[in-house]
Formats: sequence, structure tokens, C-alpha cells
Amino acid sequence: MLTAAAAIFTLQITKNFAIPQFGLSSGRVDQSVLGDGPIDCSGFSPRRKVVKSIVDFGGVGDGRTSNTAAFKGAIEYMERYRGIGGGAQLNVPKGRWLTGSFNLTSDFTLFLEYGAIILGSQDPEEWPIIEPLPSYGRGREREGGRHISLIHGNGLNNVVITGHNGTIDGQGKMWWDLWWNRTLNHTRGHLVEFINSHNILISNLTFRNSPFWTIHPVYCSNVVIRDMTILAPLNAPNTDGIDPDSSTNICIEDCYIESGDDLVAVKSGWDQYGMSMARPSMNITIRRVSGTTPTCSGIGIGSEMSGGIKNILVEDLYVRDSAAGVRIKTDKGRGGYITNITIRNITMERVRVPIRFSRGANDHPDEKWDPKALPKIRGIYISNVISRDSRKAPLLVGIEGAEFEDICMKNVSILGLPSSVKWSCEFVSGFSESVSPVPCLELRKNGSSSWCSYS
Repeated sequence: MLTAAAAIFTLQITKNFAIPQFGLSSGRVDQSVLGDGPIDCSGFSPRRKVVKSIVDFGGVGDGRTSNTAAFKGAIEYMERYRGIGGGAQLNVPKGRWLTGSFNLTSDFTLFLEYGAIILGSQDPEEWPIIEPLPSYGRGREREGGRHISLIHGNGLNNVVITGHNGTIDGQGKMWWDLWWNRTLNHTRGHLVEFINSHNILISNLTFRNSPFWTIHPVYCSNVVIRDMTILAPLNAPNTDGIDPDSSTNICIEDCYIESGDDLVAVKSGWDQYGMSMARPSMNITIRRVSGTTPTCSGIGIGSEMSGGIKNILVEDLYVRDSAAGVRIKTDKGRGGYITNITIRNITMERVRVPIRFSRGANDHPDEKWDPKALPKIRGIYISNVISRDSRKAPLLVGIEGAEFEDICMKNVSILGLPSSVKWSCEFVSGFSESVSPVPCLELRKNGSSSWCSYS
């Protein structure tokens, strides 16, 4: 199956990436530099020197036999080709391949053929405990360490996970039950996590039933996630689709997601740990993503955003039957900043709160968080939005002493609301144009709208 992943290495994620740099002290952004043309997120698909099948390492695809040793043996073998002639590729043929967690290597492609299904082990011991992320200080759900992801990479370069629409199924129900029964000892593992890694492509697969967040690139750069289907039961707890975290130059496009949490959530660390590490998420494009989540948002920014989030472009989003369409989440103690966020060309159907800015999550890693550490939110540009059969008007709630500033809304139509329903706003300021129903006074009080004219 070499030809399916064969091409010269041509990572181009940063080419034509026109989102401007914007610091909190630099004034209002000229959004004209964004332009209307396509942003290049072409990714890469390198030709590998060596191609092997998991069968060559003793793999058995019967859905019952453990293949943990086979996957680990395959990666150990292929690691010898790291940096040599393009690296190696491991093919997974049609079948059901049960495995515990395994680590990838650099210059490597994991290729799932048509009908191939990788199944996460139902033995928690096969998801070992690893150290917490330094920008979180502890496991996100439980103190101490956390379970490793099913497929894991740390300090890697030039890695591809792709195929002919094969499937990686975390079989997460065991983990969700531990959560619901309050018997979870350590934070659940992700389906796929990359840490401190660069030049990553994940494409043309179906990911199902992650125990926790599904795809989690953290401290990474140059990551392309495209043509993915990500599915979890709509009541499965915290099964976010894609969560770029303290990462740079990320492209997420042409994905369909159903989950029990945000479809895509941009993060950058938790309270004092995220502030101390100060690794922002920046230069991120999210486009042509669609799906549903009855409890959360199509696009979420935060609530863990203490390292800062800036230069985000979201466009051509379709969200249906969801709690929120676009949501910015933060709180006292978070610190950090959210700035230069452009959200445009959004369609929603039967979404409870189409646009929501919220505070008061009231979750902190430990008692050392600082209530005086207030986030700074500035430069949120939302345009060309239509929400049909809406349940509530937008809810924009900032933080006292840390007003959300320079909020720009243009060509926003919230349809299906009774005439008595009004926007709810507090501690926000900005400008609006061609917005229906009429927005709150806080978005109508500016004397000049020139800074908003390019959104």
C-alpha cells in the first residue's frame, strides 16, 4: 500500500498563512490582511523507505488476541529507519486489531487499510500512567499522573496517521463508566496525543469512542488534521473531537464530529501552571468542520487558556442540535489572554445559544490559583452568521475588572426567537452592524467602527 501514502515531503502549512501577529499592547488589528483567499494547509505525505505489515510482527486481527507486543515490536524495528531515506511505514490490514497503548517514532507512517480497525484494550493496565503535563500541573480530572493515550508520540518529527478510512476505536465505555461511577483513579487517556512534536498529519480515518479528548496535540507545531470523522455517543463525557493545546501552526479542515463535548476546543494550559509555562496556542485555522454536541460547543476557546490564545481563524462551520455554536470560556484565576479571533461564515440549526462568552467554570488545579489573575480578551471578530430555529439569544458575559473588549459582530442573524427575547451582555464592549435581533447596548455604543470594517 505504499502508493496510497507516496509523495515527496512538502509540508506547507505555514505558506500563505496570513493571520497577523497581534500583541495586547499593539492596538487594534487590521483584519484586511486576512483576505478572502484560501489558506494553504496542504500537509505532506512522504515516501517511506521501508513498508511492513503488522502481520510481519505477529499481529492477529481477530478482535480478541492482544497485539500490544506486535505494535511495540513493529515500532522498535522501524525506529532504526528514523532519519534514513524517509523512514518507515506500518500497514494495518483489514481486521480487528486489539491493542494497549503504543508509542510512535519519527519519520513514520501508520497506515490503516480499508476495513482495518484498531481497538483499544479493555485492560486499564495497558494504558500506563505517565506524568501530568507541566502546563496543567496535574491530571485534568484527577490529581497526580494520567493514563497515556492509546496512540502516543513525544518529541517526534514527520509522522503520518492515515489510511483508506480505517478506524481507531478507543472502546471508551469502560472509561466513561469509571467517570460516571466516580471510581476513576487517574485522568483518562486520549485516543491520540502528540507532545513536543512537529510536522504531523492525521487524515482520512474514523476515530471512535475515545476515553477522553480524542486528538490532542500539545506543545506541537505544524500539524494538519483533515478529512476525519470523529464519533462518540452524545452522552459520553469529555469526548472532545480535536483539542490543539499550547500549539502553533495548526490546520483543522473538512472534519465531521459527533461528541459529548466540544467539537474543537483550543486550549493553552490551566491557571498558574499555564501562565508559568506561557506556551500560547497561535496561528490556527479551523474550517469546514461540521457536527453536533448536545452539551457543549461547535468551537470552544478555553476554558484552559492561561498560556494565551491568539491568531485563530474559524470559517465555514456548520453546527446542529447543540448547546452552543461558538463559545469563549474563561474565568478568574486563568490569567492569559484571548486575542485576534476571527470567526466567519457560520451556519447553525437548532442550537440553544448560538454565540456565548462565559465565565465562572470555577474549576482550578489546586488551592494555589490566584483569584487576581484575570484573563484579557480583546479582538473577537464574528461575521456572516446565520442561526436557524434558535433557542436563545447570544449570551456575552465578561469578567468584572477584565472587560471583553473590541468585540465586532457583522451580518449576524439569529432566527426563530420570540420578539421578547433579548441579548444578555455584561462586561463586554464593541461594535455591531447588520445584526438581528438588535444586540445589547454594549455592542452599540462605540462612536467609530473603522477598526471593525475588515472582519
